[in-house]
Amino acid sequence: MWIRKIVAPLLLALLVLGVGYGLWKSHSETSTAGRATAIETVRGLIGSEKESFLTDPQVQEILRSHQITLEVEKAGSRQIVQRTDLKNYDFGYPSGQPSAVRLQQMVRAGETFTTFYTPMVIASWAKLIPPLEKAGIVEKRAGVVYVVDMERLLKLMEQGTRWKDLQGNKDFAVGKSILINTTDLRTSNSAAMFLALMSYIANSSNVVQSNAEASKVLPMLMPIFLKQGYQELSSAGPFDDYLSMGMGKAPMVMIYESQFIEHLLHTPQRNPEMVMLYPEPTLFAKHILVPFNEKGKKLGQLLATDPQLQAIASRYGYRTSNAELFTRTTQPLGGGIPATLTNVIDPPTHEMMERMISAIEAQLN
Repeated sequence: MWIRKIVAPLLLALLVLGVGYGLWKSHSETSTAGRATAIETVRGLIGSEKESFLTDPQVQEILRSHQITLEVEKAGSRQIVQRTDLKNYDFGYPSGQPSAVRLQQMVRAGETFTTFYTPMVIASWAKLIPPLEKAGIVEKRAGVVYVVDMERLLKLMEQGTRWKDLQGNKDFAVGKSILINTTDLRTSNSAAMFLALMSYIANSSNVVQSNAEASKVLPMLMPIFLKQGYQELSSAGPFDDYLSMGMGKAPMVMIYESQFIEHLLHTPQRNPEMVMLYPEPTLFAKHILVPFNEKGKKLGQLLATDPQLQAIASRYGYRTSNAELFTRTTQPLGGGIPATLTNVIDPPTHEMMERMISAIEAQLN
């Protein structure tokens, strides 16, 4: 009897302790698991042309599987470099190497991530190809249209030559000046890449490297930008005008190749008159993610190395280190897109680009 009086309370106490320990351990393990799989929000400033790729549901799902929820805010590439609130973000993702290098210097990032790249091209129209061919400006090779005389085209734009002045131009014999429309040079990388390309042509096919060379070419280049009138702040604007308003508004527009290819891949009922012109030489716009902290670094590593994300990027028109992937993705489009480009130049340094942009900006203001 006395044994029962002692053992019973002892067993009850052990039972209570066992249950309590079990509850504590379960809670502890749940909390640890929760911490291990916690989703982190990663915020960044991006060029507008990458928004559709980064907000793709598949991209978002893959990132969530790596415990990342992505929040992005669009800004012109030059605007990103000029922001004073970068501490509120985890990464910057401009277009073009000069802006990325400058951003890396500003935030003292130890490494950056080149995720993919795209060449600069000119969006134009099939009806304009014959008179441009007759003028010796463009040439077709294996279904691809190349701008083979950039110097001649620069002179026509500088001199204010009008479309009606082109011999044999019956389909677009208008008084509009021959110009390549761009974004706003003060904010956007695609316009800066156009400036870099034309400065190379104006500098006797040499990259502008000194103030003296910049001063020599600027008088030739300024009219190209001053005559355009209103310019969109980011690369999405001029291409949207090209798509929606047609040849009358936008006979030639400087864009990223990826924009054109993305449209073709995602638009079943596309306009067959649309044509891409590949300048010779051209430039590659590298899409380089600059991390501001460890969260940004994790995202950059994924975008640059994850095979699934790289494959999705190709479906948005981007070229990656896997050339076969790009060729396979664009094959259904039926030609007009070269697998490789060899006549490619580098842009001037960020400092030299700023020198030329500031000079033109002073005239625009």
